[in-house]
Amino acid sequence: MSSRAPRAPSPARSAIRPARCPDGTWETASARAHPRLRPGVIGYRGFRLALPEPRARLEAPIGAVTLMLGFHGSIRITEATGGWVGVGAKGGRSGEHRANGEAARPAGLRTAELSSVLSGMSTTPVLGEHDGHLAGVEVLLTPWAAFSVFGTPLHELSGWKVHPDELGALPSAAVAQLAHELGELPSWRVRFRWLDATLERWLESGPHAARGTVQAWYTLTHSGGAIPVTRIADQVGWSVRHLENRFREQIGLSPKAAARVLRLQRARRLLCAGSTQAETAAACGYYDQAHLSGEFKALTGCTPREFFLARGVRVDPGGPPGTDRLAGEATSLVLRRAPRPGSAHYSKTGGHH
Repeated sequence: MSSRAPRAPSPARSAIRPARCPDGTWETASARAHPRLRPGVIGYRGFRLALPEPRARLEAPIGAVTLMLGFHGSIRITEATGGWVGVGAKGGRSGEHRANGEAARPAGLRTAELSSVLSGMSTTPVLGEHDGHLAGVEVLLTPWAAFSVFGTPLHELSGWKVHPDELGALPSAAVAQLAHELGELPSWRVRFRWLDATLERWLESGPHAARGTVQAWYTLTHSGGAIPVTRIADQVGWSVRHLENRFREQIGLSPKAAARVLRLQRARRLLCAGSTQAETAAACGYYDQAHLSGEFKALTGCTPREFFLARGVRVDPGGPPGTDRLAGEATSLVLRRAPRPGSAHYSKTGGHH
């Protein structure tokens, strides 16, 4: 599926919000997708970094699919289970560090280095790293829209990150070609318009998610993951088993697993807004504060206290703004490697990716 000569959507798109560093070491731009693509395609975030040192970023699971189209540089992605990255604590979980201060990785963790990355819904946090030089565009999609765009069962994405062209549903190198074309265009505005047109065409040509899947997804998201799966199945007129099969194919996780991600996403938002852990646990339907803390560590790799203390640590006053993947959500921490081995801190302000 070539991305050449896409048909342009009709006018009326959102304004682009740019941000640039005076010395030119970074720039970002974000915009909502064209109205005709919403709510399936949520929006775009462009970035170009030329930073003096590497960056590492911890990403918590979210209720969306992310397509990163890279046109300069690559990202190394590693599973971040078990707290080995050392959020909020010197020396990390294992206490072992390399000479450069980087936390030693436990053996057996999956790692991949990719220029473009497709991240489906997952219950596993990941660490993304690059050398400080990176450029591309992130596209944020609802899971059911990603099913239509890529034409492949989304359970193939759950739990890991892949190059989108490896899925095999689109003709060979379609995404790699699109990323190259975006890199050749003169401005973020033109790139976002190109994405609008290309994604519209891919959505039209791909399989459509079942109406019941979309309805069930929004019922689950609007409840913050709190509504019982049996009630959702009743509302859409399906058996629980049929709902589970549809979610696995068109969302990527089972309804219960998706609810875990959405509930913790809501909990992070409430904690970030100033709610106590006890208040948040009660509001989000956890049994108690210990239940919340356990789920938080299982899905994020650290405790609530470690996560939000780390978000208050400033990494680099001159660096790019720490934009979370979802607007209004607390999704990410940026790693700072101190000069002294054994020191690792995270912050939301240290830069993209």
